[in-house]
Amino acid sequence: MPQAIVNAESDATAVRLAPPPRPVGRSSEFTPLLKAVKGQGLLERRTGWYAAGIAVNFLALAATVTAMALTGDTWWTLLYAVPLAVLWARTAFFGHDAGHAQITRGRRAGRIIGLIHSDLLLGMSYAWWNDKHNRHHANPNHVDKDPDVGVGAMVWTEKQAERREGFARWLTRNQARLFFPMLLLEGIALKVYGFQDLRRQPPRERVVEALLLIAHLAGYATLLLTVLSTGKALVFALLHHALFGLHLGMTFAPNHKGMEMPDADDEGWGHLRRQVLTSRNVRGGLLTDWFLGGLNYQIEHHLFPSMPRPHLRLVQPMVRAHCRAVGIPYTETSLIDSYRQALRHMHAVGAPLRRGGAG
Repeated sequence: MPQAIVNAESDATAVRLAPPPRPVGRSSEFTPLLKAVKGQGLLERRTGWYAAGIAVNFLALAATVTAMALTGDTWWTLLYAVPLAVLWARTAFFGHDAGHAQITRGRRAGRIIGLIHSDLLLGMSYAWWNDKHNRHHANPNHVDKDPDVGVGAMVWTEKQAERREGFARWLTRNQARLFFPMLLLEGIALKVYGFQDLRRQPPRERVVEALLLIAHLAGYATLLLTVLSTGKALVFALLHHALFGLHLGMTFAPNHKGMEMPDADDEGWGHLRRQVLTSRNVRGGLLTDWFLGGLNYQIEHHLFPSMPRPHLRLVQPMVRAHCRAVGIPYTETSLIDSYRQALRHMHAVGAPLRRGGAG
């Protein structure tokens, strides 16, 4: 491990970047920062960190399942839905990192890790998530190119809202107050999206993912029906998936909602502006970092998607200083305020429909 990283692990402010001269053109704004980050060794992989984290997560999952089996067919077993949802979120973080090539240099090994964590353990398609997430990273918050701000259950621009009809129109009018309740459905929706995406995948990839997704469903159902009666098993599955979806939604919601939304007029933005102006960091201590999986350093993650997750907090002082030097706003707020800003944006998008009455 580079010495700079060792020093920075004990003090995140130890890694600093002297303010660079203001670049002449936007295309070169990112170059000095990239060179400095490479010089610090912060793009080098942390194989040991990931190996330990994955092992601990596997052991914690196994311990939770064992505890469920020992507790048996009682309503008290439903309490284990809470730690299992949290551990599934940790599992999703590792699948996310595998997709960004943070864990391994080789694509084959990274894909295997991603398939195990996403398809087998979560029942969520790795290929579907990767395709969607990479398009998001390439054009974050772009109204035409980012699938995360496309028209779905919710909308993100007034133009999208104006086209809503019927029940979808009512949903948009009330989407801010419905946002968190709707996240309770996200855990199940992620499974559905994965199966729907199988039609898009090449034949070999489709077979592998289909078998793993089915294996997940079979294993999950066997576990619950072996430990619990049918009614309790169904309640556990619904509660578990609701908490899992809520946890993931609370992790990703603060990152971009309510930030700049570029369109065709902003195509000239360079990498630095495209990623920084559309992203929001969430500050906090170790608990916040743990709960959000380190992805609360969203600006840094978007600038350096292949950077190992534990390095994101270390590179933050460098990124903040560089943004200040080139005159780009660097947005950072508390967790509660990040939700407030996101909900305020969703509320504003639906405002014209509320003024227009119930139609």
